[in-house]
Amino acid sequence: MKSSTSIISIIFALLCLSVATTSAFVVRPSSIASSITSSAVSRTSNTSLNVFGKKKSKAQKAEEAEKAAMYWEGEWVCKDCGYIYNRAECADLFFEEQTPGFRCPQCSGPRRRYAKKVGDRVGTTLDGGDAPILIFSFGGVALTIAFGIWAVENL
Repeated sequence: MKSSTSIISIIFALLCLSVATTSAFVVRPSSIASSITSSAVSRTSNTSLNVFGKKKSKAQKAEEAEKAAMYWEGEWVCKDCGYIYNRAECADLFFEEQTPGFRCPQCSGPRRRYAKKVGDRVGTTLDGGDAPILIFSFGGVALTIAFGIWAVENL
């Protein structure tokens, strides 16, 4: 029984191989010639690629220059890692246009950790920096200690 099943499977495999005379891996010279001529025709077509976009009009250039004049011309630096904010890497937005949820692309530091760089000096941002966080943190610690003392005396 086993030998007849194996003989039938071998005959079936040979039959499949003999019927399948065409193969996806066989290269026909006629198909190569037609693809070469079609690609040669497409190369001679007159197409233009707008790789750098459309040219800006004088009004658009003036509007962009006026917008740039409203913002800080110097560099913004992350105080945690030293990353220098690059408009081109951040959706072409000025730093001041970034939302409060913006994070440093390098260290994921919050927006408030950026500072203006003037020459070789780094200042602080106008949104308060870390002072409010430190004030409320120490206030919270003081209230927790005061509540602990009150709870020990009264309970």
